[in-house]
Amino acid sequence: MKKIPLLFLLFSITLFSQSISSSKILNLRNEVSNSFNNSGNLSSIRSIQVYEKKNAGIAIIYSLLLPGMGELYAGSYSSGKYFTIAEGALWATYIGFNAYGNWQQDNYKSFAASNAGVNTNNKNSDYYANIGLYLNINDYNNVQAFDRNFTAMYNSQQYYWNWSSQDRKTYRSMWLSSENSFNNLRFVVGAMILNRIISAINAVRLVARYNKSVDESANKGLDWNLSVGILNQFNIPNGLSVNFQTQF
Repeated sequence: MKKIPLLFLLFSITLFSQSISSSKILNLRNEVSNSFNNSGNLSSIRSIQVYEKKNAGIAIIYSLLLPGMGELYAGSYSSGKYFTIAEGALWATYIGFNAYGNWQQDNYKSFAASNAGVNTNNKNSDYYANIGLYLNINDYNNVQAFDRNFTAMYNSQQYYWNWSSQDRKTYRSMWLSSENSFNNLRFVVGAMILNRIISAINAVRLVARYNKSVDESANKGLDWNLSVGILNQFNIPNGLSVNFQTQF
């Protein structure tokens, strides 16, 4: 009989302790749930990314390959995009001039064959320039003979041509149009080179500014970030996630 009160006391203590434990777990769960934000982080003390310095030499190489890419590498493409756009416009201009020059070249060769009896096989650019200056091969050879420039004289059969006055002018206009287009290609190429040089200079400036900002951030000391999260499913905590980040 004496054991019954003792058993009853032990049983009451057990129930009371279980009740307290359940209550504590429930309160802890509610506190943690209220403390967590929508992303599951209990605390987030500053989050800073780690940056490395950029290399000015690499920026120059990128800009020389494609203007604007050096600025992109330096982390500031806002100004670099204009160099890229200019590069695209210059390439379009180059292709346009080259296509037009070749088209006019084909035209004046065909015109010479049809209207002056020119054999277009194995003729160089000097020949096509000369036939636009003289009405026929005899006029040309006479001038070269008078100047004692005998090596420049043409074989009358292989290099024959004979224009009417109007046809020669028409041919000359077509030839000049083609040559002007090809000459313009030199200016376009020069503009491409200049565009790359300016882009490279700008990229170096941006790299220097970027590296300066990295140095200033480093002088502020070590930054750290600690975040704690609970992995839950069906509103029941079943895991703990800890993330610790540091940066100089």
